[in-house]
Parts: sequence; C-alpha cells; structure tokens
Amino acid sequence: MLQFGYYPGCALHGSSNDYEKSARACLQALDVELVELDDWICCGATAAHSLNHMLSLALPARNLGIADRDGVTELLAPCPMCSMELIQTRKALNSDPSLRRRLSEIVEIDVQGNAEVVNIVQVFQRVGLDKIARQVKQPQESIRAACYYGCLLTRPPEILEFDDREHPSSMEAIIEAVGGTAVEWNYKTECCGAGMTMANENMVLELVDRILSNAAAHGANCLVVACPMCHVNLDMKQKAVESRYNKTLGLPVYYLSDLVGLALGLSEEDLAIDKHFVMKAPV
Repeated sequence: MLQFGYYPGCALHGSSNDYEKSARACLQALDVELVELDDWICCGATAAHSLNHMLSLALPARNLGIADRDGVTELLAPCPMCSMELIQTRKALNSDPSLRRRLSEIVEIDVQGNAEVVNIVQVFQRVGLDKIARQVKQPQESIRAACYYGCLLTRPPEILEFDDREHPSSMEAIIEAVGGTAVEWNYKTECCGAGMTMANENMVLELVDRILSNAAAHGANCLVVACPMCHVNLDMKQKAVESRYNKTLGLPVYYLSDLVGLALGLSEEDLAIDKHFVMKAPV
C-alpha cells in the first residue's frame, strides 16, 4: 500500500467536498492511504501574496512544518493552487537557510520543508498506469474527454517542474489507461477565470464559453479536470454560459478521480458525481 500525507486545503473541506470524496474513494480502491495533516491551516492561496509577502510564505510553511513533524515524505495537495503555494515555499526554504529559520520562528514549529509536494496526477503515476489498467472493471469506452489542466497544474514551470507547460499529456495517458479516449483540442492550459468567479462573472463566463465550446468543437463529450476551482467554473457556470450565448453544451465536468473511480467499479454516489451540476451522460 502506498501512503501519502494529505493536505486538503480549504476548498476540499468546503465548496469542493465532492472532490475530496472522489479522490479518497478512488485512491482507496487503488490501495493508496491518505493521512491528513493534523491541524493544517489555509495556505493563503489567491489573497496572501497580494497583502503580505512574508504571510504568503508563513502560511504554507506551517503546513510543511507539520509534515516535517509527522515524518511525511510525500504530501498530496489535490488543489493545484495549494500545491503551487506549498512547492514554491518549499523551494524558497531550501534555498535560503535564514528564511527557513525566520519562518520557523513565525509559525512556531520547526520547518525544514522535507516533504515532496505532489498533485493527484502524480499519485496516479506513482500507482502505475499498468496497475490501474489491470484493475479496470468498467472500461470508460464512451468517454471522449477534453483534459483540462488550467493555469496552475503546469505553471509556473520553473516552480512546478510538472509535464509540458503548453502541451501536457499526463492526464490523457490516464484516461486512455481506463479505456477512454482523450481528444486533441486547443484550450487545455487556458485560464477559466479561477477565483474571479464571484468578483467578475462576465469575464469568467466569456472564458468558460471559449473552453467548453472548443472542447465540444473537437468532439469531446466531457471535460476532465484536477482542480476544484476549475470545476466550479466549468460545471456550475455552464448553465449561465448556455443562457448568455444561446447555446446548448451539456458537457459533464469530471474530476480525474471520477473517471478512474468509475472504471474501477465505484458508483457515481461513491464518487459524489451526483453532486455535480451538469449530469448529462456521455454518448
């Protein structure tokens, strides 16, 4: 059994708890144990860096210190924004001993930054595509997925060092391992508006329309994401896009763990897919 430390972040314990349920159920079926950090705090994503630079480092540093305290060597942060903050801070800690000492004083815990921070795609890679393929009970042959990475899963490349920044392919390989088809399309790394969904809905609707329409134009019958914020925009805002632009899309938006979980024989209820807004079945 593989074991990872687990940092859910605010979204997976709140508005995107469907993602947490999906990830936990899917990974458990693959014999992956998640050990949640005890007393984790918000990483400060979206806001802290614009308010106070030291605060933007201290918040993720405390979580890294908790991982150090508990002997965690690999830490899963399913939210790309959280993982980016954690990885960025870890790099800063490892390159500047004086900063490491200062942050340890601020957060009142010894911070070394030993734990490698990984995203959920990397966890599936650690499990192994061959193992996943062998455990498939219900091949996802009806799936024609547009794999959507968004802004932060591959960027900034000098910080994340994960897949190709413009033409990533790691999610496509997993979709194919569970019997689905990944379509070629143009918007896999374009921005969906992220956290602007409440502050500037008009901009978000325009961006989401471009993404969904391009996926549909290239033959996709669903989108696959690995980010809770992307899922909120593409799933929850889809009806508003259809209304504004007078079109019908009906594209379900799945977390990557949803489709892997379905292939492993888990139900939509097990994976909280029944909590999504767009429920049209792929054909």
